[in-house]
Amino acid sequence: MKLASVAIAAVFHTAVCAVVKLDSDGTPEPEFEDLTVVGQTGAKIHTTFGDGVRGDFKIPLYLKDGLDPESKRQRRAERSRKMKSFTEQPLSNNTAILTNVKDYYYYGYIGVGNPPQKFSVVFDTGSSNVWVPGEACVSDACNEHRQFKNAGSTTFQSSPQKIQIQYGTGFIAGDVGTDTVQVSKSLVLRNQSFAMTGQEDKTFELPRSQFDGLFGLGFTGGAEGNIRSPVDSMVQENVLKSPLFGIKLRRDSLSGNGEITFGSYDTSYTNNLEWIGVYGNIFWATTMEGILYGDEPQNYLYGADKVSAASGVLAVEEKARASRKALLDTGSSLIYGDPFSLAAMSTRIGANPLTGEIPCPVLASLKSFHFVLGGKRFTMQPEEYIFHDPATGICEVQWMPVSDYLWIMGLPFLQTYYTVYDIKDHRIGLARMRQ
Repeated sequence: MKLASVAIAAVFHTAVCAVVKLDSDGTPEPEFEDLTVVGQTGAKIHTTFGDGVRGDFKIPLYLKDGLDPESKRQRRAERSRKMKSFTEQPLSNNTAILTNVKDYYYYGYIGVGNPPQKFSVVFDTGSSNVWVPGEACVSDACNEHRQFKNAGSTTFQSSPQKIQIQYGTGFIAGDVGTDTVQVSKSLVLRNQSFAMTGQEDKTFELPRSQFDGLFGLGFTGGAEGNIRSPVDSMVQENVLKSPLFGIKLRRDSLSGNGEITFGSYDTSYTNNLEWIGVYGNIFWATTMEGILYGDEPQNYLYGADKVSAASGVLAVEEKARASRKALLDTGSSLIYGDPFSLAAMSTRIGANPLTGEIPCPVLASLKSFHFVLGGKRFTMQPEEYIFHDPATGICEVQWMPVSDYLWIMGLPFLQTYYTVYDIKDHRIGLARMRQ
């Protein structure tokens, strides 16, 4: 089942400048540029909602573990082959790879140090730190992946700073250092701080996590350790043609991988982009005003009816619940939201509110759900919010309950919409993805 053993916690995600190319044997050809992350103790973010309501949420990171034993064996063998050939492949001019792993997550490659040491990372719009396994790390997860060797870089600078980051489905701790971080030859960040892990929990072990580390694409306000985030570094160091990046994530069923372009975006989507404002300076979040089904008038977003109703007498908790925010997160496998709204949505379409399963024959009669983000409506069709596993004949919704206040618009949503992230003007452009 696609939703099997999903931990309820923080969101993790993805974003990188990558145009996927294939080499002669069909393997995606890595291409690079730069990025970074670091964190200081504690990954809980304190923020203030609209009306001065204060709330807490942890750094987003939701990883699913839904691979069957045979798929795990094949993925392990495939990754071993790619790791062996990868060290012989040069950094390309303008691109980095995003490989789709069963719609669970996407990973690409970066180079850290001089000469660059290659690492596979999840490019995550839901966090702001960069980390890779450190050579002193003794956790099984580190031993199964590439480890950064300080002495192997002529530009590495150590620091006494320590870091701990508690994700929703994982934990890392380690040391902070500074070095050159590359995502491509034309996009290089000098003196970028990043974390070298000394400890990683089982979340990051093979075969579940085929990536080595994490590359956050959020703002500095969401970074642990008071460290400047990679995207803010890109703008400050003036290494981008334009202060933005575009992300295209294709579904596994379409044999698609990912594509992230730094400094520009796919201009064929220009006339279709709907721009919405970014809320705050932490991650790529916006306001969420409603969830509608088909042409029905009912708003399934719990608490939305209280926004315009006597807000002055609402309890603090109700004000926060009525001032919902939504994070566009390339690192989350599903859509995550409050249990009240999701239960109502599941019930409306005939899905089991507890398991998410729904009889496959009813799919043909379902209508679209419309998510109102930043005051604009974005539609998901039944085949986009329902996962159908032909092998098992099981159908289930692509959402799970997590938080009362913060919604996570993960892969099912981002595979539906091409997204452009404007770093300077703090806005996001969305256009329905073309098949």
